Parts: sequence; structure tokens; C-alpha cells
Amino acid sequence: MATQALPLEKRGSGTAIHIKSAKEFCSYMPPRPGQDISQTENNAQPFCTNTNLAHGSKKFPGGFIKSAHFKKTSNYVQVTGRIDRSKYRLSSRDGGGQYDQKDLPHGTCNGWRYFVNLIEPDADVFCIRCCKESKDCNTGISSRGCERIVPGSYN
Repeated sequence: MATQALPLEKRGSGTAIHIKSAKEFCSYMPPRPGQDISQTENNAQPFCTNTNLAHGSKKFPGGFIKSAHFKKTSNYVQVTGRIDRSKYRLSSRDGGGQYDQKDLPHGTCNGWRYFVNLIEPDADVFCIRCCKESKDCNTGISSRGCERIVPGSYN
């Protein structure tokens, strides 16, 4: 009996997502509108500005991304910015949560194993950083929020 393997970019939880610029990037989000971030940390859905950036991704809802700022170094690549939570019916009472390789173990970001991705509906901010090494993606302080974990522009 022959079996078919799933494509490499989609085995188990997580998928291969990409960040190329402030106009071409992905972020994990709840699979359905209105779900709390923290309750979907192990079954998140990739959303992208262009669905070609991740297998099985959805396009960000129109108007959801209000601003995006790109930064690239030899050790990491990131996008930080603002969202309009109402465009995906996220709650203003949702303090957010963190998506990372611990909850989505088969996910990669720009081909790297390490990533940290927060959505904070109560503050209308988001951030994602893909890292070559775990030390550049601090996943242990999610309660401190985007601005502490992924320093960058949030205007």
C-alpha cells in the first residue's frame, strides 16, 4: 500500500511562512474571526499579504494591517506594526498571545526554525520575527508584549 507524504511545508502544526518586506509578509492568527489569540496558539492559521508566501495561507482581511515596518539583519528578519482588530472581529479585551515554534513545532519562518509572533488586539499591535538562532527570538517573555520582545516601529 502506497502512502503519500504531506508537503514539507505543511507537516503537523505550523507551516513554512515568509517575510520579504513591509508589503510581503505573513503572521499567524486565529483560524476564525473573533477567536481569542491565546486559545489558538497551537492551531493558528497563517495569514499573508500575498497567499503565495505560505502554503494554505489566507489573505489578511482588508484594512486589518494599518502599518508594517520591516527590518533585516544577518541573524533575523522582522515586521512590526499596527492592526485594526475590528477587521477580524478580535476583542478589545483580548490581551493577545504568542505563536512560536514551541506551539507550532513544524512551522518555519524564512526557512529558519525559530520565530516569535505576537498579536495584541487590546493594543492594536502585531510583531513577528524569524531567527537563525533561538537567542534572537525570545519566546519566554510573551507577557511583556511586542515592544519588548521585538523592538521596532509601532506607529
